[in-house]
Amino acid sequence: MASLRWKTMVKIVSLALMTQACFSMRWDESLSSPSAADKIWKLPGQPQVGFQHFSGYVPVDRDKERALFYYFVEAETDPDSKPLVLWLNGGPGCSSLGVGAFSENGPFRPSGNALVRNEHSWNTEANVLYLESPIGVGFSYAVNSSSYEALDNLMFLRNWFVKFPQYKDRSLYLTGESYAGHYIPQLAKLMLQFNKKEKLFNLKGIALGNPVLEYATDFNSRAEFFWSHGLISDTSYRLFTSACNYSRYVSEYYRGSLSPICSRVMSLVTTETSKFVDKYDVTLDVCISSVLSQSKRLSPRQVSETVDVCVEDETVNYLNRRDVQKALHARLVGVRRWLVCSNILDYELLDIEIPTITIVGQIIKAGIPVLVYSGDQDSVIPLTGSRKLVHALARKLGLKTSTPYRVWFAGMQVGGWTQVYGDILSFATIRGASHEAPFSQPERSLVLFRAFLEGRPLPEEF
Repeated sequence: MASLRWKTMVKIVSLALMTQACFSMRWDESLSSPSAADKIWKLPGQPQVGFQHFSGYVPVDRDKERALFYYFVEAETDPDSKPLVLWLNGGPGCSSLGVGAFSENGPFRPSGNALVRNEHSWNTEANVLYLESPIGVGFSYAVNSSSYEALDNLMFLRNWFVKFPQYKDRSLYLTGESYAGHYIPQLAKLMLQFNKKEKLFNLKGIALGNPVLEYATDFNSRAEFFWSHGLISDTSYRLFTSACNYSRYVSEYYRGSLSPICSRVMSLVTTETSKFVDKYDVTLDVCISSVLSQSKRLSPRQVSETVDVCVEDETVNYLNRRDVQKALHARLVGVRRWLVCSNILDYELLDIEIPTITIVGQIIKAGIPVLVYSGDQDSVIPLTGSRKLVHALARKLGLKTSTPYRVWFAGMQVGGWTQVYGDILSFATIRGASHEAPFSQPERSLVLFRAFLEGRPLPEEF
C-alpha cells in the first residue's frame, strides 16, 4: 500500500515537473532581482567576517504566490572552488534557518542581543545553502495554503541558480537530518529525472543524519534503545516487543482505533522515560523552563565546549526582531511570529509510513554516493535501526564491505564507528551526539562532513 502511494505520488510529481519545465523558462526571466539584492550587509550584533552571506525569497510557482526562504553562506575561504551544499531540517515542519543555520552547523549563534562565531561551521568546507521548507515553515509562505511537494524544492534550486548562476555547474551535495530522510531522497530522485531532459544538477552525493528511512524499522528500534540505556523496565520492554510497538501505536492512534493494550504500553513508556529526559539525547540535561520543547541548541557562548539546553529561546527571540528580519530581507506572511517548528502544514502524518530506503537504493544505482550517519545518543531515530537498514540495502544491492566496521577519530578521541559498502554506501555513528549531531558534537560532525565532501575514509588514527 505504501509503495503504491509512493508510485502514484511520483507520477503526479513527474507530470507537474514537465508542466513546470514548460513555463518556467518564461517566468524565470521575471526574476529580475540579482543576488546582490539578497546580500546581507550585516546582521544585528554580527561579528566581522570575511565571507559573504545572502538571504531572501525564491518563488516556486508561476504566479509567485508560493515562495521559499533561504539563507546562503559562502565558504570562508576560496568559495569559487568549494562545492555547494544544501541543508534541510526535518520535523516535518522545522526550520533549517533556526535549527540548522543558527543552532547546528551555521557560522553564527544568537547570544543575547548579539551573534557569536561557530568555529566548527560547515562553511569552513563548503558554500552552504539553508532552505526553510516545506512551504509554511519559518519565513517561507503561500498566499492560499501550505503543503509539502518535493517539486517545490526542485523548482527552488532551479530558480535559485538564476540568482546565483556561478553555482549552476558546481558540485552539489544534499544534506540534512531526521525527516529529511524523506525530503532528500525524493528531491535527489527528481533531480536525476530532470537531468535526463536538461542537465542542470551536478549532484555528487547525499548525507542523511538520524534519518527516517523506513518507519517500522526506525521507530521500532526505540524499544531496544530505551531498554539498553536503562530508560524503561524489563516489564515494559517485554510488553513493548510483544503486545504493541511504535508503528502499530501510531497507525492506530491516527486512525482513531487505539487499542487498550497499546494505550497501556505507551503510558508505561512515557512514565518511565520521564519528560525530564531529552529523547533526542538521552544523556543531555533538559531545559527545565521549556521541558516539553522539541529540540535543544548549542551554547552560543562557547560552541565547541558546552551545551546550553535553553538556547532555543535565544534563536526564537533573535529571529523575531524586526531589525533582524529587515536585515534578512524576510517578512511574516499569514503568521504573527517566526517559529522553530510549524504545525500549519497541510500534511498527512501517516505519509511517514512510506519508506524512502528504496529510493536511496535507486540513487546509489545511479552512481550517487550516500552517507547515513547517526548521533548515538538519539532515541527518536536510533542508530540500531539505521544501521540495520543500511546493511540490508547493501546486501540487496550486492555491495561488498569495503571498509569493515571500525572506529574513526576526531582530534585525539574516538569520533564514532563506521562501515563502508562498495565505496558508495557508508554508515557512521557520531559518538556522544544527539539527534541533531552538529548541535551536540560540532567538531566530530565537521570531521565527518569534511571526509564526506572529499570522498575519503574517516580518520583511522589521531
